[in-house]
Amino acid sequence: MTVGAGTLDRDFPAYALLGNKKRFTGVSLYSGTGMGNKPVQLVYNKGSNSSSNLCLPGSLEPEHVRGKVVVCDRGINARVEKGGVVRAAGGIGMILANTAASGEELVADSHLLPAVAVGMRVGDLIREYVQHDSNPTALISFGGTVLNVRPSPVVAAFSSRGPNLVTPQILKPDVIGPGVNILAGWSESIGPTGLEEDTRKSQFNIMSGTSMSCPHISGLAALLKAAHPEWSPSAIKSALMTTAYTQDNTKSPLKDAADGSLSNPWAHGSGHVEPQKALSPGLVYDISTDDYVAFLCSLEYTLEHVQAIVKKPNVTCSRNIQTLANSTTLHFRWCSGTNGL
Repeated sequence: MTVGAGTLDRDFPAYALLGNKKRFTGVSLYSGTGMGNKPVQLVYNKGSNSSSNLCLPGSLEPEHVRGKVVVCDRGINARVEKGGVVRAAGGIGMILANTAASGEELVADSHLLPAVAVGMRVGDLIREYVQHDSNPTALISFGGTVLNVRPSPVVAAFSSRGPNLVTPQILKPDVIGPGVNILAGWSESIGPTGLEEDTRKSQFNIMSGTSMSCPHISGLAALLKAAHPEWSPSAIKSALMTTAYTQDNTKSPLKDAADGSLSNPWAHGSGHVEPQKALSPGLVYDISTDDYVAFLCSLEYTLEHVQAIVKKPNVTCSRNIQTLANSTTLHFRWCSGTNGL
């Protein structure tokens, strides 16, 4: 299966209170002592190095950031590395501000210093404040864990989009699953940020990525196989796809964190997986190896290409038109059925 990533109804809020009394909400997994209650000076792109707005290694000048909160644009280097760069230069806090490339997607990280990640719109307001206020200040605080977040799920901005460029007739991704701020086991041989200078030890960490959503779907496949040992991989895939849902917990269509707009099948595929319904989907669309071969033949691949793909030198495309039509019809029904497809 091709798996995309969505958010959970759980969040880890953090706040940036600016000197103009405006308070903006972001996310963070920072678990240290914090900044206290006194605002400090806020800086953005004050160094002579043109990459200082990105907080790349070696780009910040200590005399400009020491004892201050630094606004860092998201992009190029790792989010947690930016905090390490700020700390190494003497900064005591960071506001990680999204740009157009990352939109409104918020990913919580175990930063090395007090830090909050904010979306592009809030980031633009903070950048404008820093550049136009004669004495910009900021105070970062943290809100712990919040449940029942609405709306959720939301398709993650980092989740790859379809269609399948080789064969656009096949809808991709197949489904989405939980992939943002996922709690999982973690090796104590490395700190939660993965940075060399991070000496903290933890048996658990919270990570984001399609590498987090894929194990969820793999686990669901194992669950369905245990419940229905006779099901083929295609039947399991069908059950997960035909029972996926496309409405969030506000009963509205799924949204896309990339720009805040409504999501579409090229972002969420059939929808977000629903384990309980997948156990008893009512109908599954199975498919055999011969059906796949027939589909490849219908794409006018050469016989050599088909044989290379299926790794069976004795395969031929000498099938009647009805077989090919049936194969194509099955594929279409699988990708365009009811219950979220």
